[in-house]
Amino acid sequence: MIGKAKSISHGINDIRYITGESRNKKHPELIYHVEDNLLPCRLDAQGVWDMMKAHAPKGKNVIRVEISPAKEHTEHFTLKDWEKLWDDFVREYDSMEFRNRQGEIYSHKTNLAGSISTVWLHLESKSGIPHLHAAVCRKDNEGRTNNDHNIHLRAQYAAERVARKRGWTTAMEIRRANADEVAAELIGILRSMPSWSWDDYVARVRTKGYTLEERRDKKDVLRGYTVGIGDVIYKASELGKGRNLMASKIEATWNRLHNQSVTELEQNDKKVKTLAATSPEAKPETVCDRPVIDYSAWREGTSRYELAHDGRDYRFYIPDNVMQLFDDEFDYRKTANHKELTDYAVALFVGMMSVPAVPSGGGDGSSNDLPWGRKEDEDEMERARRCARAAIKKFGKKPKSSIRR
Repeated sequence: MIGKAKSISHGINDIRYITGESRNKKHPELIYHVEDNLLPCRLDAQGVWDMMKAHAPKGKNVIRVEISPAKEHTEHFTLKDWEKLWDDFVREYDSMEFRNRQGEIYSHKTNLAGSISTVWLHLESKSGIPHLHAAVCRKDNEGRTNNDHNIHLRAQYAAERVARKRGWTTAMEIRRANADEVAAELIGILRSMPSWSWDDYVARVRTKGYTLEERRDKKDVLRGYTVGIGDVIYKASELGKGRNLMASKIEATWNRLHNQSVTELEQNDKKVKTLAATSPEAKPETVCDRPVIDYSAWREGTSRYELAHDGRDYRFYIPDNVMQLFDDEFDYRKTANHKELTDYAVALFVGMMSVPAVPSGGGDGSSNDLPWGRKEDEDEMERARRCARAAIKKFGKKPKSSIRR
């Protein structure tokens, strides 16, 4: 749920807008009165303003508030439910005071509950998404001015407290989750770039369907950028771990990603050579050769897959048809250890582990199976099937127990 608040000096215009009396409101039929506080019944916009003006200070005389919960949380709401939501919001809003590090109050509590206000429900004309609008007098009925310091934070925190108490997902949580998804896509783009180029990065980001707006100084030096999807815009500083996608850090991030890939490949080569040198009887075929394709880089037709191994988190981009094979083979609806099997099969597929050859039919074993190391004429699907068989041979499929009635 999103909460916004601002102290304004054009109180009458705001009241006309939220009540639907403004000429700028195209669909007054989608506006519903929710409640009034400390007002006579059903005044028009001018009447509400006259009552507020008698109490309000000069200048910023009205607090404008907007509350926007997710549509799915309010689809069965009555006007009484909306009234309760507003009352809950006001209670949280009025309870807040801000203190400095020494514990001293520098922003006192407000008293919206004791102030003249009018609250209305608006529905978006196209989407039907509902949200509350309210106009609250800056002074309460005892003549005290409602504090507007950190007013936007008060509204945001109040909305989040109400959402948490009701078990709703907050706007901040949704934004963080979406930001993580965007950051993962951008990292994938960096991994797929053979060389560093800002122009290439911008082109690839836009090709993925995102907007990218640059911020340059008077000397045309890049100082920052934003990435957007739909109406949601993220600053680069909001994306990635340690702000590693910022304009000042992104080239270093590309270098780190590609140097890391080279290092990991070199370490894998050393492991194979060490095994051959220390175990003369060991055959190269019993080791999972490094895949020809770099699965740490995004390609068209791949899906991101994350797994933990030896205390580290890894992210790979697996071909969609391979992931579909694993999903079918380790059907989560029937297989209790589907995650364990999939993780192991993926690790084998991308070349993280070595394993003895497994029989082509699964089961009891056979001496005429393909050696485990990838063959030049072996396609990815055959390799994926062998990875799946190896996972089943190691862990076995554990069926989900049926629920007895």
